[in-house]
Amino acid sequence: MINENILNGKWTQVKGRIQKAWSALTDDELEGAKGDINKLGGLIQQKYGETQESVRTKVNDFIKDIDKEEPARKSDSFNPNANY
Repeated sequence: MINENILNGKWTQVKGRIQKAWSALTDDELEGAKGDINKLGGLIQQKYGETQESVRTKVNDFIKDIDKEEPARKSDSFNPNANY
């Protein structure tokens, strides 16, 4: 199950993946659904015929992928105490 607080917090990253997966969605539509999985699912269902459950699963997978990538990004960041 998707936690909408997490979806809201990661909206920018998730939005990019949503745009790649469902390119017929406009920026305005995505901003109108911002963080609301039910609105997002409804839009995708209308344009693509996918079920709400399918949309939830894919968005949840996007969030999991982002979570996996974040530790790598943090370790790549500048560390002022590191010996370069």
